[in-house]
Amino acid sequence: MMNRLLFFLLFLYVTTAFSFSRDVEDKKVKYPGGKTYMYRVTLKDKHDTPFSLSQPQDFLSAKALERRERQNILPDSTDLPINPDYISEIAATGVEVVSKSKWNNTLLVRCHKPDLMKKIAALDFVSDMNKVWTSPDSIVKSHPRLQYHTEFNRWDTISENRYGVTIEQVEMLGGVKLHNYGYTGKGMTIAVLDGGFMNADVIPCFQNIKVEGTADFVVPHSETIYKEMEHGTKVLSVMAANVPNRFVGTAPDASYWLIRCEDGESESLAEEDYWAAAVEFADSVGVDVINSSLGFHAFDDHSSDYLYSQLDGNSSLISHTASMLAAKGIVLVNSAGNDGMSSWKKINVPADADNILSVGAVSPNRRNAAFSSIGPTADGRVKPDVMALGSPTAVITGRGTIIKDVGTSFSTPVITGLVACLWQALRDKTAKEIIDIVINCSDNILTPDNIYGYGIPDFWKAYFSEKKRK
Repeated sequence: MMNRLLFFLLFLYVTTAFSFSRDVEDKKVKYPGGKTYMYRVTLKDKHDTPFSLSQPQDFLSAKALERRERQNILPDSTDLPINPDYISEIAATGVEVVSKSKWNNTLLVRCHKPDLMKKIAALDFVSDMNKVWTSPDSIVKSHPRLQYHTEFNRWDTISENRYGVTIEQVEMLGGVKLHNYGYTGKGMTIAVLDGGFMNADVIPCFQNIKVEGTADFVVPHSETIYKEMEHGTKVLSVMAANVPNRFVGTAPDASYWLIRCEDGESESLAEEDYWAAAVEFADSVGVDVINSSLGFHAFDDHSSDYLYSQLDGNSSLISHTASMLAAKGIVLVNSAGNDGMSSWKKINVPADADNILSVGAVSPNRRNAAFSSIGPTADGRVKPDVMALGSPTAVITGRGTIIKDVGTSFSTPVITGLVACLWQALRDKTAKEIIDIVINCSDNILTPDNIYGYGIPDFWKAYFSEKKRK
């Protein structure tokens, strides 16, 4: 009898495993369009461009120009769009130009035949190129949207507390006092860079969020960013949701741009090009603060993996771009990474960038979470910069439910939202000044280290201290 039972269980295990394997295979499809490659092409100059620094309105919105003027920032040569004649000449070789970065003077091109790149290399205005992506043989079939709830569970209501389940993460940073003074992000614009915003357009608790627009920089573009991964939905909720007594974010009255620049199907250097294009777009439409819960150090092609010596804020294209943002008048808040318990342990790019806020995660006891990535940068700068509650953080999922989730992806928007609120209160400050103010109001400012950084900021203290100086 026992032998029969063991045989039956073994048979059940094997058939179930085979069925599961077949299910996984069934979800895979050949990569659309066949084998393709992407290359980053670096150009030598912007000679003979039809654009002029004397007419920045041709390539920057009025809102972007107003933000720069307020901070006494003049457009420079990096702001000039890439020479369109160069783009046309490269496209004429038979490749497709799929992305561009004017700040880095680079193009991302896609082709089926790598031999075409020899023609591009021979062009006298091309200084360098390297392969950043090779298509996989197959990808997972796209899935339909998740089903979502139209109401929260009744146990998510905390009647005696306006913030509901977010009270701990907001109060830890002095955010409740800042909100009580009327600084809730009104008049500020935040760009959220992520991989998708599943159902953020239909879940009822998101309907009052001020979404200025959406954009997609991943190649190929999605049918809609609202059917891609739910990670961005969770991130957005931490800042933007406003459901009294249940869930109130750190910047409920700010406006938002939702931008997809993370490819969920692969991990490659091309995602740095997507990210660069995304932040340049964010700059051009006039955002004040960028939340980026993204980071890289290892890729599908391991020959592209970063070395610790490259975490200097400049070696990677993504970090070089990130380090430029404050000089454009934008505060970048970026997740430190979740590799604290891995063999890597260190922050990811672009968390190594200069003049940004890299965010680690703490537990409710204000101790760093074990998974939170650590510094320093390769050139000796303290990282992470600041910490916030990320183990766990209350978020709203793409199914419209409230859960507690862990990661620096979620401690980051806790900071981002309050940066926007603080800047609303101190509107005369520059991006670099806001970054310095946040760091200097943190609880480890006197003894910063590369695990806890400068510590947990107190945004109420930051506001009150600045007001006392005036």
